[in-house]
Amino acid sequence: MSQQYSPLKQALAQAGVVLNERATATHAMPWFVRGVQALSGWLAALFLLGFIATGVVWVLESPLAALLVGGLMVLGAYALLRRSPDSDVMEHMALAFSLAGQLLIAWPLADALSFSVGLGWALVIMQMAVAWGMPSRLHRFVAVVLACLALEFSLAASGLTQVASGFVVLALVGLWLNEFRWPERLSDMHAWGVGLLVGVLMLQGVAHAGQVLWLGHFVELDVISPMLSRSISTALAGVALLWVAYTALSRHSPSSCVMWAAYGAALLVAVLAYFAPGLSSGIAVLLLGVAISHRVLMASGILLLLAAVSAYYYWLDISLLHKAALLCVLGSVLLALRWGLQRWRLATTKGGEHHGR
Repeated sequence: MSQQYSPLKQALAQAGVVLNERATATHAMPWFVRGVQALSGWLAALFLLGFIATGVVWVLESPLAALLVGGLMVLGAYALLRRSPDSDVMEHMALAFSLAGQLLIAWPLADALSFSVGLGWALVIMQMAVAWGMPSRLHRFVAVVLACLALEFSLAASGLTQVASGFVVLALVGLWLNEFRWPERLSDMHAWGVGLLVGVLMLQGVAHAGQVLWLGHFVELDVISPMLSRSISTALAGVALLWVAYTALSRHSPSSCVMWAAYGAALLVAVLAYFAPGLSSGIAVLLLGVAISHRVLMASGILLLLAAVSAYYYWLDISLLHKAALLCVLGSVLLALRWGLQRWRLATTKGGEHHGR
């Protein structure tokens, strides 16, 4: 009997599934214990950094020295994580050292590039490298969030403030839809995905508040720069929405009429979202959560929708009559899409039962 199942056992072993192993009970550490360990790691790191800072204040006066010390601190955080991968104290201590090192690297870059577009892209590249290479989910999450903020920082310098949100939404959809494509990096994919989700929430919140993450002077491309920025952001969010719709429909093999009707409705929603920024991003995140059965994504999509509708309601550039008409049309399209999909599902279910009989 064991010889009969040996090929299956070998195939499962090659896939990383081990059979006939005696399970060992593992107890998850309580959240408050992990919180105390994280706090102790931060306190130890801050005291150590303060002790080091008292002796190397001169580093800030030399750009080359700041780059070297910052790079050594980031490499030291990497070595600390490689040596103690499962320690919460070491993980948070390494995060504090890594952030301090990145700040030392960014200091001479800001001085040399004078808060220009190049500084923003340099910070984006640095955070992407940290998110890819650091052997820690917490590091990857924080680095992706900082990369989203740096992207907003760099695009705002070119007058394309709203484009960053569209890029992040598209990256969020692409990453979560390909969550299981690389099983060996599944934990990293989760950390990156959560970081992109937090980045979308932060960028949308800043946009709805009417603020920008930029400390320098704006570089207006031309007189239609705000219109161009909104158009690009709407197009990127529309592509993300169509991507989610295509992935969700391809799993059920609907008829061509249903598929094109769904694509048309998604495209209409994306076009209408030009006049109400943030709506297509919220709908895309909500549908993404429904498509992959992820409750956090669904809740985040609902939150984005509520924030977009609230910001649109208090937008003073359009009268209340036009706002009501646009929201009425958008709601009618979504309800019609829901009604059509329900009819198609019922017809498919009845057809399958009749075929089974």
